[in-house]
Amino acid sequence: MEKAENAKSEGAGVKVLGSGCAKCNQLEEATKAALEQLGMDTSIDHVTDFSQIAAYGVMTTPALVVDGKVVSYGKVLKTEEVVKILQKVRE
Repeated sequence: MEKAENAKSEGAGVKVLGSGCAKCNQLEEATKAALEQLGMDTSIDHVTDFSQIAAYGVMTTPALVVDGKVVSYGKVLKTEEVVKILQKVRE
């Protein structure tokens, strides 16, 4: 559990939470495309460890975490939706 808390407190960055299923991978691709559109050079961590996912309080995947905050869960976002979220969070 301590490892999960450490992962959560690392904060800055973009994470996709999910088991590695097709929907999780789609969200990761949309997020990569959104970061490219915005010219942000941010790496994406794909978290598949369930204890780390649970540390975010997420029970439905895929989920998107930006700078330590869960901004979406339970659905695959389109690239445009991720762009809007990133713009709002990073203003």
